[in-house]
Amino acid sequence: MLYFALGDFVHHPDRPDWGIGQVQSIVGMHVTVNFTHAGKQMINCEIIELEKTDPEAAMPDSRAGKEA
Repeated sequence: MLYFALGDFVHHPDRPDWGIGQVQSIVGMHVTVNFTHAGKQMINCEIIELEKTDPEAAMPDSRAGKEA
């Protein structure tokens, strides 16, 4: 059973080089994800178990060096 919604951020457990991806569409067990370093990929979630992620946790702090 899928627990994704459109717009969720995920990563591929076997392809960390793809970076973070955002869910674009869900059709049955097929999820189309737009990854930062691999572009748009269709993933069969019967084979690959994508993992939800927090995009903020994977990005360097964009506020670093700035005063609050």
